[in-house]
Amino acid sequence: MEIAFEHKTAAHCEDGVTANLLRFYGYEYSEPLIFGLSASLYFVHLPFIKLAGFPVTSFRPLPGVIFNRVTRLLDFKIHSTVFLNKKHAGQKLDSLLAQGIPTGCVVGMYYLPYMPLEYRFHFNAHNICVIGRDGDDYLISDPIATQKVTISSRDLLRARFAKGTYPPFGKLYWIKSLPEKAPDIPRLVHRAILKNCYRMIHQPGPVPYVGVNAFKHLGDKIPKFPRIYGERKAALHLAQLIRMMEEIGTGGAGFRFLYAAFLQEAAQITGIRELNDFSQRLTDIGDQWRIFASEAGRIYKNRSSEGVDYRTIGDHLKTIGAQEQAFFATLEQLVRDHI
Repeated sequence: MEIAFEHKTAAHCEDGVTANLLRFYGYEYSEPLIFGLSASLYFVHLPFIKLAGFPVTSFRPLPGVIFNRVTRLLDFKIHSTVFLNKKHAGQKLDSLLAQGIPTGCVVGMYYLPYMPLEYRFHFNAHNICVIGRDGDDYLISDPIATQKVTISSRDLLRARFAKGTYPPFGKLYWIKSLPEKAPDIPRLVHRAILKNCYRMIHQPGPVPYVGVNAFKHLGDKIPKFPRIYGERKAALHLAQLIRMMEEIGTGGAGFRFLYAAFLQEAAQITGIRELNDFSQRLTDIGDQWRIFASEAGRIYKNRSSEGVDYRTIGDHLKTIGAQEQAFFATLEQLVRDHI
């Protein structure tokens, strides 16, 4: 049994699953537009939550938030559920597939055998779409895979109930009904941009771990890594930060490039031509994230060039933070002026 589901690759797993699910029901929205509408361009550093023994640094909201936000905005009715019982989790998935319903699923990447070894680590926020079953194998549309893949029921169940930080608890999500009328996309784009600006520059308040505040917090902390952790663990902490930036969920630069593409599309949708200039500004900031990751990588590998050390990359991060604060402040004013 295979659902007639069009598989398309994407830059980010949850955006890709969302776009592919909406396309299945006849609604064509680009990945950048979905990401932009979800207002999900984040930066947080959470010292009280650990992944692989180090604080979590994230550039996206929790798993499921993007799908929930976008479908709610577009007036789709959805359902999501988690499970404590593995047998019930398997039965529910089979029931949905038997009804011809493609089903989103949150899994741990470590237990996905079709993943290259370098990507198989304990990260429990990966999104896939289950689109069929053949005997003991499930057919999967994974947006970061070039084509549809299969996975055994045993491996899928292990991935759905992976342990560790943010355990997925067998989570499934799917679309129940479609919008009754076409959404007002220009109005939604205006609202989404303002929400993202608010979340980056206003919502943090005095909290140092979220939005623009997190840049200074982590930038001040990086030079202290060797003293806090020792040389070896300090390097591993940098490696963890690079992995969160470059490999997990698109990360720092990738999300900036994705949002820049959204702003280009938003310029056409809203008629605010200046958004094209903001798209270029954010692309330039994304380039700075890439340079930061490269510098941190050289320190981790003990190959840093002269004058590049923990202090300089901490300062570089704070500079990126200042650029993003100015960017979101002026973007917010621009969109307000056009409402």
